[in-house]
Amino acid sequence: MKNIIELQNIHVSFDDEVILDRFNLNIRDKEFVTLLGPSGCGKTTTLRAIAGFVTPQKGRVLFEGKDISKLPPHKRQVNTVFQRYALFPHYNVFDNIAFGLRISKTPESEIAPRVKEMLELVNLKGYEKRDVTSLSGGQQQRVAIARALINNPKVLLLDEPLGALDLKLRKGMQNELLLIQRQMGITFIYVTHDQEEALTMSDTVVVMKDGIIQQIGTPEDIYNEPTNPLVADFIGESNIISGTMIRDLLVEFEGVQFPCVDKGFGENVAVDVVVRPEDIEIQEPKDGMLCGTVETVTFKGVHYEMMVRSEGYLWKIHSITCKEPGTKVGMKIIPEYIHIMKKEAGTVN
Repeated sequence: MKNIIELQNIHVSFDDEVILDRFNLNIRDKEFVTLLGPSGCGKTTTLRAIAGFVTPQKGRVLFEGKDISKLPPHKRQVNTVFQRYALFPHYNVFDNIAFGLRISKTPESEIAPRVKEMLELVNLKGYEKRDVTSLSGGQQQRVAIARALINNPKVLLLDEPLGALDLKLRKGMQNELLLIQRQMGITFIYVTHDQEEALTMSDTVVVMKDGIIQQIGTPEDIYNEPTNPLVADFIGESNIISGTMIRDLLVEFEGVQFPCVDKGFGENVAVDVVVRPEDIEIQEPKDGMLCGTVETVTFKGVHYEMMVRSEGYLWKIHSITCKEPGTKVGMKIIPEYIHIMKKEAGTVN
């Protein structure tokens, strides 16, 4: 699949504060790409550089191989949906969606059928004459999406568009956005700090911190094979513990040697070990590879979260089996659930 957008050595700073420095990213055509990271990591600035609202001091923005770094936003084949939908309160739904077509002087005879098509796409058929101020947050967001899509952009940029919605509505809109992206067959570039949202919706996730890309991969890669403790800790929940790679396929932590599936780290090398809470199986103490004592139990709806103190570490475990505080338990971890990373300074265990 060809690249539709390439960011090459992008540098952006505001008031001497560097936001992006030597930033490189390729985005393929028809992908759903999510920029994920905490507030202030540079993800919105990246989106704005693609849209043309921010001009990098250095570097190039390429669109289908052509440099568009100096091209104004209205001449780029991209549209943006913001968290604040920026609808025109004095226009009804039809006129809000038709706005871009009228600005581009599209004949009125073409506008009505295209607005109708967009209304059907976003499940708002029959809402043409509604006052946008009377709509729910989810409905307003659909209007904003329809308005952004009606000009047939090749790329849709979405800057935390679900942030203002409640949890149930947000999950419903995640599914709708996925369906719209598949139906339209265009590239979506999505910004969020919500890990679950990124893993649920994306073909590719770009994890960022302090203007630096930490990891790029599929949701499965990002979750199952984090490249550093920051990614492991930010994506889902993790137990991160210091260990020693004895040799290929064998790691030691907590004084116990565990078979694993990783190789290429060398022999007797300090590493960080990642074990997800749901990947630890509770057993009887005599059967466990590790043993510990349950300190706290919290009911999370679909599982119990237990904090289990072993000799050298406080483990977080998610299980449908509940053990009361003070109970001694065994813990089993199979090789496929042990993930090895290069040791990084400052890892807390």
